Amino acid sequence: MSNPQAVLSATDTEFRVESWERIEFTLSYVDGVFAPHNTELADLYRPWGRCLMVIDETVHEHYGDPIRSYFDHHDIAVTLVPLTIAETAKSLRTLERIVDAYADFGLLRTEPVLVVGGGLTTDVTGFACASYKRGTPYVRIPTTLIGLIDASVAMKVAVNHGRHKNRLGAFHASQQVLLDFSFLATLPEAQVRNGVAEMIKIATVANAGLFDLLEKYGDDLLATRFGHREGTPELRQIAHRCTYDAIHTMLELEHRNLHELDLDRVIAFGHTWSPTLELAPPTPMLHGHAIAIDMAFSATLAARRGDITTGERDRIHRLFSGLGLSVDSTYLTEQLLIDATASIMQTRAGKLRAALPRPIGTCHFANDIEHTELIETLAAHKAVVAGLPTSVEGVEMWSSAKTELTTAPNTEART
Repeated sequence: MSNPQAVLSATDTEFRVESWERIEFTLSYVDGVFAPHNTELADLYRPWGRCLMVIDETVHEHYGDPIRSYFDHHDIAVTLVPLTIAETAKSLRTLERIVDAYADFGLLRTEPVLVVGGGLTTDVTGFACASYKRGTPYVRIPTTLIGLIDASVAMKVAVNHGRHKNRLGAFHASQQVLLDFSFLATLPEAQVRNGVAEMIKIATVANAGLFDLLEKYGDDLLATRFGHREGTPELRQIAHRCTYDAIHTMLELEHRNLHELDLDRVIAFGHTWSPTLELAPPTPMLHGHAIAIDMAFSATLAARRGDITTGERDRIHRLFSGLGLSVDSTYLTEQLLIDATASIMQTRAGKLRAALPRPIGTCHFANDIEHTELIETLAAHKAVVAGLPTSVEGVEMWSSAKTELTTAPNTEART
């Protein structure tokens, strides 16, 4: 953010302040961000001579040595803070432990933290940066598909509170996002699938061309980690087109509404009932499966309302199920829909604002969905998807429950 512009006016009975800031951040493609010849990252930290990096533990296991070599090559001292986090640990407790690491490091208020990992890691660390000294800058290197095309594209950061997803958070843009899709080569298929759900979201309500590409190439993209594991050059080009279009479409939709002052948000498709659904089981669902169920249900609802044809509804259902994403769950019940509706209406200023496709590739918002319609749609939805492979459970749909935060031994590359 730039320094604020402000106007102060005063009368005998009132003082009035108007202030506004320019928000500016960049998302840059880098192939091999930790390759010594790539200086984008080093250029950001060379003025400080050091770097505090919060890094996903699994990423640290795969890339710890190249990371240390990179910073050593550029004569920058790096301190690594490996973090293992699941949805159950996206919490204030984890945030406080990250803040403790900032304090132990002696982090200056204007010194950027580097966060390397998936959406959970960048969300919690970003919120820690928003909170620490009332706002500390940070740089994001997302390493999962959901991070690359969704979580790191927005400026929202948050933690869960109780059974409420992202209940505590802030709008705090990272000063730079470095997009390195080569990380997908080592990403488990379950996490690629998790991100594909967000890509289908964008496609269904905002980019029909992307939807067509995912229908045609989705299986191959998933199996080859978007061309980064034994993918042909042609498939790699298709993968780039898909991910580029997803990011571009999301930014087109959101760049005028970074603080969500307009609550009618196209990219909220799939996020009406899923925040409650995701945390309903004892072991939370992966985010992609929760929103896939929400979107599949929403497609059934849209078809019953005449917004899309039954053929379009079935295309949406088949795309999710064919890629192993859930389209229904025993946790999707009448009571959950009631509770989830009440919860999301609090977030959306008393209106449901349910994003629905009309047709595929476009969107509208429904505020007139009554309780009876929801319950009737639920019964119809369960009947419609009953024959699909993921109508009971999606492939690898459950989140890990493990969490820990440690400072790895010998993490000082230079002193």
